[in-house]
Amino acid sequence: MTEPTMNFNYTNPYTSTRLPVFARNVVSTSHPLAAQAGLRMLYKGGNAVDAAIAAAAAITITEPVSNGLGSDAFCILWDGKELHGLNASGRAPQSWTPEYFKRKYGDDAKNPPKRGIDAVTVPGAVAGWVAMSERFGKLPFADLMEPAIEIAERGYLLPVVVQQKWAAATPELQGLPGFAQSFLPWGRAPQVGELFQFKAAARGLRAIAETKGQAYYGGEIAQAIEKFAAQHGGSLKASDFAAYKPEWVKPIGKNYRGYTLHEIPPNGQGIAALIALGILDKFDLGSLPVDSVDSQHLQIEAMKLAFADVYRYVAEPASMEVTAEQMLDDAYLASRAKLIDMKKAQDFKAGNPVKGGTIYLTAADENGMMVSFIQSNYMGFGSGCVEPSFGISLQNRGHGFSLDAQGHNPANLVAPGKRPFHTIIPAFLTKDGQPVMSYGVMGANMQPQGHMQTLVRMLDYGQNPQAACDAPRWRYNAGLEINVEANMNLATVQGLAERGHRMEVINDSYQDFGAGQFIWRAGDPKVQGYVAASDARRDGLAAGF
Repeated sequence: MTEPTMNFNYTNPYTSTRLPVFARNVVSTSHPLAAQAGLRMLYKGGNAVDAAIAAAAAITITEPVSNGLGSDAFCILWDGKELHGLNASGRAPQSWTPEYFKRKYGDDAKNPPKRGIDAVTVPGAVAGWVAMSERFGKLPFADLMEPAIEIAERGYLLPVVVQQKWAAATPELQGLPGFAQSFLPWGRAPQVGELFQFKAAARGLRAIAETKGQAYYGGEIAQAIEKFAAQHGGSLKASDFAAYKPEWVKPIGKNYRGYTLHEIPPNGQGIAALIALGILDKFDLGSLPVDSVDSQHLQIEAMKLAFADVYRYVAEPASMEVTAEQMLDDAYLASRAKLIDMKKAQDFKAGNPVKGGTIYLTAADENGMMVSFIQSNYMGFGSGCVEPSFGISLQNRGHGFSLDAQGHNPANLVAPGKRPFHTIIPAFLTKDGQPVMSYGVMGANMQPQGHMQTLVRMLDYGQNPQAACDAPRWRYNAGLEINVEANMNLATVQGLAERGHRMEVINDSYQDFGAGQFIWRAGDPKVQGYVAASDARRDGLAAGF
């Protein structure tokens, strides 16, 4: 029998509605029906990739406040021998230039619009599902769509957290094309426990299943989206969809406490977590009490330094002024660490990112395959536009581009076929080249902050994944401003304020502090299996057998 990869403390010091789940095959998502969709594939003889794709398809229906059939996606997976990364983020239509937007929205526009059809880049999630299935899946692709089609056709009862976000988004989005028709049955958001059916999305999923995605990128769905975009003043073309391909990439990594954290390379912000951990590695963090002022202050300042660089340099790799390797150089990070003052909060001039809507899920099987997967419509419900005949709820990733060549990050200037700066990031942990944990934390710029905070709790303090997930979080915004969860220790909150952190205590954990899913390999998957956690900040479930 192999030794466990880490001896966690299974006493949870935080209030929680969840317990760790131990199983040889496991799926953890932010909605129970999505987790069960993944388990159905494992029961049918599929692997973790099959489970992840089925869960991802199902959750487009069960958590439309965060993602949809018009999402982008990223994945890091361990195939049993090595690590692979997939960038399925969308590219700008061929018509998009700074002049295109300034002509429509004025010379003062700094970014493409936040909502509407001109916020939509070519969605990449469906192409990502197909690429994963073709390279690593075992089951026929159409089988993976079956649970999602069934849920969309028959409907499901709305859970608590999803309903709260649905209702909150309605006033802003109800007038956008296709939104009310798709998401406001009876002229309002569904209530908790009411049945929601999405028959248009069932049609879309069937077309995707029957053609293995060709209908989406070269057929009737692409044509329907072009027509829909033209009707509402947009310039997305079926040819933009036909030209799209996801990209297999090599994950980037940084060593920390004997482990290696892996992230997708730019155009995403995963490098922020690596920078922050590289800075924290210069300190003896484990000697400080886990929830103490010193520990939290040090982590906050490291994260600020990371964001200062990320918002200045990260964009489509071909456009960046510096490389990821230069940003992660140990000597450089040591020089950044020296800037931290343990007695005073500092403004390292990071940007002011917007709040977001994302799902993260993870799956692992007894043969050792582990999948870390994330997909998103960006801000809640994305662009707010829904192509009505196939139920394609379109993301608003185009808002992430810059229109100002002289702005804070000129490398992120919009251009035809270019990918914008991206916030969604899956994570993966290894030790000595072997898999340890697939995990992620949702929520715009909270994602690298969540990656860092939860990993520090596990590696520096020995907290088990569920406890690390349940622990109170902070979120850095800009300047000296941070948000803290209402359940954070009062003495810690007061101590941070005394050091100059400008804090707002927030009760809405969904919006400000993200939500995570974790699968930690406990040893040989055929023997010990995994320990999984699901964040109580959403309606999720970790389930296995």
